[in-house]
Amino acid sequence: MWEIIFWIGIGIVFYNFIGYPIIAYIFVKIRQLSGNAIENTIDTQYEPEVTFVIPAYNEERWIAAKIENSLALEYPKEKLHFLLVTDGSNDGTMDIIDNYNVPEGVSFKHYYKPERNGKIAAVERIMPEINTPISVFTDANAMVNKAAIRNIVKHFADVTVGAVSGEKRIYKAKTGDAAAAGEGIYWKYESFLKHLDAQFYSVIGAAGELFAIRTKLSPKIPKDSIIEDFFLTMTIAINGYRIAYAPDAYAMESQSASVKEELKRKIRIAAGGFQSVSRLSRLFNIFKYGRLSFQFISRRVFRWLVVPAFLPLIFISNIILAQQGNPFYQIILFLQITFYALALIGYLLEKKQLRLKALFVPYYFCVMHYAVYRGFFRFVKGNQSVLWERAKRA
Repeated sequence: MWEIIFWIGIGIVFYNFIGYPIIAYIFVKIRQLSGNAIENTIDTQYEPEVTFVIPAYNEERWIAAKIENSLALEYPKEKLHFLLVTDGSNDGTMDIIDNYNVPEGVSFKHYYKPERNGKIAAVERIMPEINTPISVFTDANAMVNKAAIRNIVKHFADVTVGAVSGEKRIYKAKTGDAAAAGEGIYWKYESFLKHLDAQFYSVIGAAGELFAIRTKLSPKIPKDSIIEDFFLTMTIAINGYRIAYAPDAYAMESQSASVKEELKRKIRIAAGGFQSVSRLSRLFNIFKYGRLSFQFISRRVFRWLVVPAFLPLIFISNIILAQQGNPFYQIILFLQITFYALALIGYLLEKKQLRLKALFVPYYFCVMHYAVYRGFFRFVKGNQSVLWERAKRA
């Protein structure tokens, strides 16, 4: 029994990190060779009107730079509308926005009310004010490249595309910690997978730093949704549209100030992941949703639910099998113990402000999965608020 558990667990972990990318890559190549590859209709001359939506809560540190960054976007001025919503903010964010010297002729609106009901409520409140066919959403502390809008909207020339995910990149400080190194590696890996996902069929959800939707497809999102950006874009995908990927439209965000701050963010995302899987459970019907179901299960269900459940089982079964004297299982156990010991050493050195980059990957791996366990209990208890507890940025 323990041998079966061990090998099932090893197979699941291998599939999650390596197996799925290999299968997806082979599938894409076969379709390309057979002439049946997904061909996105990209039109670089396509220039619909766009509303650039910036939800912000107490962003006085970033908002001026964000406005400046947004006004520098290379897109026809008469077709680009800026909409900021700062519900609940009680710092200097509103004053900075209201006193900003916006150039003449720029469509620039600011919405505010003192009650804070979360990002979903704020965005849904202003969605009726959007009259453009495309809505682009971005975080207030994420700076986008000048060609971002143009590089996003060209994908909407394809009528099968209902949403577009931009790319998230991490600013690296010269003296980064495990959070910076781990976060940077994670998003590079995630970007690689998104590129593969888009070629296979569809990106599986979008992150809030930068994404766009066809405004008319905007669904009603439950008010208690934790990672609303993922749920919103996946709902559009469930309704028959693909989520395209635009790596040449990217949002730069500074690293978390520390592993502790990154953990705070990861726990919330993990709780939201469990919530999203439960609410998107119809995607388990692979006969109805086909490739989208396969991707959702492989990319999200395995990562959020299955792999974290099997990691401790792999370790426990390995201990039991190693005690039977089999050299193979003893070697694997030694490697596992070494990996987790390196993660522990990385944690202890981090507490003393001593940083060895070689230890950042095992440390960040363990932090990520610890966050999943914490997030699971938050989800079960139902005590994860829709209001973000801000993670400090470097």
